[in-house]
Amino acid sequence: MATEHLSPLDLAFWRIESAAHPMHLGALAVFEAAAQDTPDSAAGPVDPAHRAAALLTARCSAVPGLRRRIHDVLLPVGAAAWSSDTGFDPARHVFLVRTPDPEAAAGPLMARPLDRGRPPWEAHVLAGPDPRSFAVLFKFHHALADGLGALALAAMLFDEGPSVRGPARPAPAVRPAAGPALRSLPGMLAARAQDVGQALEIGASVARAGLPLGVPAALTAAPARTGTRAVAGLALDLDDVNRIRKVAGGTVNDVLIALVAGALRRWLLGRGDPAPEGPGPRALIPVSRRRPGGAAKGGNRLSGYLLRLPLAEPDPLLRLDRVRLGMDRNKEAGPARGAGAVALLADHVHPLGHRLGGPLVAQAARMLFDILVTSVPLPGFTLSLGGSRVREVYPLAPLARGHSLAVAVSTYKDTVHYGLVADAAAVPDLAALAEALRAELDELVREVS
Repeated sequence: MATEHLSPLDLAFWRIESAAHPMHLGALAVFEAAAQDTPDSAAGPVDPAHRAAALLTARCSAVPGLRRRIHDVLLPVGAAAWSSDTGFDPARHVFLVRTPDPEAAAGPLMARPLDRGRPPWEAHVLAGPDPRSFAVLFKFHHALADGLGALALAAMLFDEGPSVRGPARPAPAVRPAAGPALRSLPGMLAARAQDVGQALEIGASVARAGLPLGVPAALTAAPARTGTRAVAGLALDLDDVNRIRKVAGGTVNDVLIALVAGALRRWLLGRGDPAPEGPGPRALIPVSRRRPGGAAKGGNRLSGYLLRLPLAEPDPLLRLDRVRLGMDRNKEAGPARGAGAVALLADHVHPLGHRLGGPLVAQAARMLFDILVTSVPLPGFTLSLGGSRVREVYPLAPLARGHSLAVAVSTYKDTVHYGLVADAAAVPDLAALAEALRAELDELVREVS
C-alpha cells in the first residue's frame, strides 16, 4: 500500500501549531432533546447527553477518516504521513462533560491542543443544567480537514446527513514510460514556470498588502497574553440578511462580512477606543477550491481573498458598498492570485522547509492578515443524533499567533450563526462584540426599510 503523505498545505497547518496556538477547527452544535427524553415523559426521563456520547463513541470507529493519525516519515525529509491507529480507542476522543454553562466551557476546550500522537479530533458532549438541551463541541485539526471536510466527517456520526464518503486514499502512483515522459518534458517545464510565476505574483501581492494601516490595537494579542480562549455565539435571522441584500445589492456573504466590519466599529467605540482610521484591518477570507458536487475528501483545498474592513466609514450602507466592491475585485482576480492566496505558497515549499520554518511562519501570521473571517456551509436539512435535533451550529476557527479574534459564520435552518473565538485576555468583553453584531444588523435593516 502506497504511503499517503500530507499535502503541502496540510503539512503547513501541522507544523505551525504550538501549545498556545492550536490549529484545530471547531463547531459547537446545540441539540434539542427528543420529546420522550424530557422530564415529563411517563416512562421516566432519559439522559439525552449520555445517550449522545454513547452514540458518538459507538459510531466513530466506523469512520475511517477518524481512525487515522499523523506520523513523521524518513523520506522525503521533513514530511509526514497518515497511518491507521491500530490502538484506536473511542474513549480517548469522545467525552461527556457536566457543566453549568456549555458556551463558557467551550473556550477552555478550544484552547487545549489535540493529542498529536492520536487521530487529531475530539467530541465533547456538554451537558448543562437544562435537561431539554445539550451541546457537542467538535474539534478537528486543520491538517485533517478544512471546513467542508470536517463537515463531511461529522455528518457520518449523525442520524441524518449528506451522502458523503470518508477521506479517499490515492491510488499508488504509476511510473510512466521514459518515452512519454520525455515527450511531456516541455509541458512540465512550462507548468513549473507558471507555478513559479504564480508564487512570485502572490509574494508581491503580500508585500504590497502587508502594511498594517488602520489596525485597532484590540485586534492584536501580545504573545505573553496568549493561550486562553473565549467563545461566543450569535444567531441572526437569515430573512433580515436577505432583505438587506435585495435592497443594497451584493451577495449574502458581502452582507455577513459588512456586519463584521460594522460590529467591530461599534464594539471599539463602545469600549472607549479611538475612532478607527485608515484603510482598516486586513481580513483573510478563505475560499474553497473544492469542485461543486465532487467527492468529499479530507485535507485542505483552500485559497483566500484579502479584504480591508472599512471600519473608519461611519455610514453602514457605505461600509457594505465598500465591502461589496472589494469582494468584487477579489472575485474578478480569482482565488489563485492576490495576497489572500498565500495558502497556495505552501505547495512551493519542500517538506523540510515546513518542518524547520513552521514556527517562523506561525509568528509571521500577524504580518499576513489581521483577522480571519470564514464561512462554513452547512446542509439545508435538519441534523439529529439519537432523536435529539440540532437546533444551532456555531462554527469556530483557530486563532493565529498575534491575533485576538477569529470570526466564523454558517447558515443553518434559515438562521445565520456567528461563532467568535478570541484571546480571552486581549478580548475580555467578547459578549459585547456579539451584541454589536446584532445591533449592526438591526441598523442595516432600518436603513433599507
